[in-house]
Amino acid sequence: MSRAALRSALTSAVVARLTYAALGRRPPAGKHAWTRTNHRGEPITLLEGPAVAAGGIAGAVLAAGPGQRERIAIAVAGAGAAAFGGYDDLAGDGSSKGFRGHLGALRKGELTTGAVKIVGIGATGLAAALIAGQSDGAADAHAARRPATSGRRPGAAAADAVIDAALVAGLANLLNLFDLRPGRAIKVAIGTGAMLSLLPGEAGEASAAPVAAAIALLPEDLGERSMLGDAGANAVGAMLGVAATRLPRPARLGLLVTVAGLTAASERVSFTKVIERTAPLRWLDMLGRRPSVPSPADAVLRPASGSLVADAAADSAGTDAAAEHAGAGAAADSAGAAGRLR
Repeated sequence: MSRAALRSALTSAVVARLTYAALGRRPPAGKHAWTRTNHRGEPITLLEGPAVAAGGIAGAVLAAGPGQRERIAIAVAGAGAAAFGGYDDLAGDGSSKGFRGHLGALRKGELTTGAVKIVGIGATGLAAALIAGQSDGAADAHAARRPATSGRRPGAAAADAVIDAALVAGLANLLNLFDLRPGRAIKVAIGTGAMLSLLPGEAGEASAAPVAAAIALLPEDLGERSMLGDAGANAVGAMLGVAATRLPRPARLGLLVTVAGLTAASERVSFTKVIERTAPLRWLDMLGRRPSVPSPADAVLRPASGSLVADAAADSAGTDAAAEHAGAGAAADSAGAAGRLR
């Protein structure tokens, strides 16, 4: 890791921790708005999400290695995803699930918070992609990146913008699909950052900020004291998407196909069931977590008042019917409880 990336990571971690502490002392709209009760009957807060988003943005803007365009793009993608994700966290009612559910509601003339989030993150993802201005020289990790219109045919520039926007929005959504157990989404973010570091280009350097911010609050997430929610998972995923725009075009296309495939699979396959049936994945998923409790029927997060809330993290999860932080979620998955809070 370069010195610039290290500074970015340290800045992100410190800002995330400080923001989390500050929000905990004075939560916007009051503590009750951000509090849920998990399957153990214990309170859990959604404030981790805004704190992680703030840390990732601060690290990228203040100390990141990429150029000014990339810093602004990361900030736009992270802030937009956090804002729209937070809106769905706090205002969503869970009446519609997944892309099909939200589109179906739109056909009936109903505008769901999930639909607003999908459109909003898509728009900010496109804006971030245009700001980043992916160049054909991205494969050269030491070459300065050229503006989107420099040295490229208009068609190639437009194609890059579409690919990059899809990566930002796609990774924002995909990371959210994994936010169904303590620490799972953050572990996926760590793995994604490591993968980007191994690919050609400077994507690994740009991913240091969001990954470090998430790691800074991993103990709270694993300890079931807080969760990323949509605000955090969408933001980290979107910022990783911007980092991925620094890959060469073939690598970006390959990553986009993978993201699209996993997203489509989530409509029919429960990621939680696959993880539970695969020993290495199950071990990694349980690493650092508290022991499970055999109460899947109660594995649903409720707001402080006791009524059910939708998990925006499962807005696109389709049949991934796990309740967040449930531990013994196999029974909840088969019961079709997709979209519930952990």
